[in-house]
Amino acid sequence: MELWIPITIVAAFLQNVRSLMQKQLTGALSVNGASYVRFLYALPFAWAYLLILSQLPDQSSTLGGIDGRFLAYCLMGSVGQIVGTAALVASFTHRNFAVGTAFSKTEAMQAAVFGLVVLEDLIDARVAGGIAVSLVGVVLLSANVRLKEMFSQNGVAGLGILAGAGFAIAAVGFRGASLALPEGDFIVRAATTLAMALTMQTLIMGVYLKIREPGEITRVSRVWRRAVWVGVTGAAASACWFSAMTIQTAALVRALGQIELIFTFATSVWIFREKIVRREVFGVVWVVAGLYLLIG
Repeated sequence: MELWIPITIVAAFLQNVRSLMQKQLTGALSVNGASYVRFLYALPFAWAYLLILSQLPDQSSTLGGIDGRFLAYCLMGSVGQIVGTAALVASFTHRNFAVGTAFSKTEAMQAAVFGLVVLEDLIDARVAGGIAVSLVGVVLLSANVRLKEMFSQNGVAGLGILAGAGFAIAAVGFRGASLALPEGDFIVRAATTLAMALTMQTLIMGVYLKIREPGEITRVSRVWRRAVWVGVTGAAASACWFSAMTIQTAALVRALGQIELIFTFATSVWIFREKIVRREVFGVVWVVAGLYLLIG
């Protein structure tokens, strides 16, 4: 088994755990405040992780490879992830936990397009087929949403698709940043990209909240006992995502990452006691079939 596959599966599991914790914060914080938690509380763990890795033999020179190209890719990914995270958290307030996440899984298809345009990453027919089959599953999961809701400001479908676009751009940007570093093992490159990206995201969103939502940063600080766990799991998930995308194309990693839907449905049924209809079960089957094509 190729190394990026188990790394991606772990990333998807941790991301589901982080999203679950984030959802539980939406009552105490605004949508943007709950999104900010994901960046702010992950930041110290990301830098600690990079510091530990930089002490390994022949790895300390990686930071010296930071240049304008690396920073540009980081900024691209950081903004994309801010938009994607905010849209995903907002979607949780409109329908159930599983379907909001399902719509965001269009990111695999979008990442293939962005990856081709930005990084010239090619995918073969098998990968394209796997993405297409999984997309059928996503459609089945959301078939009861009316077409006009796809583009409405408050529609869960529109928010999910926006989240997918943001995450796709983020995945391509972060892969580009890791590849822009001239030295270091893939784990150290990924950790360097993660630490820099979280720094940018914390600053950008912190300024936004200070201007547009006065008092929200104070509320974010008050929920630190719960939020710190969002930070831990978020940093761990991102470290895995970034590592996998450093050694494999963003489209393929994010496509396999759709295994998160299986974890999400388990969460919906066993924790939130949300009703899952037959059509959504068929959707999961299609998603699984698509994943089989990706790694089979």
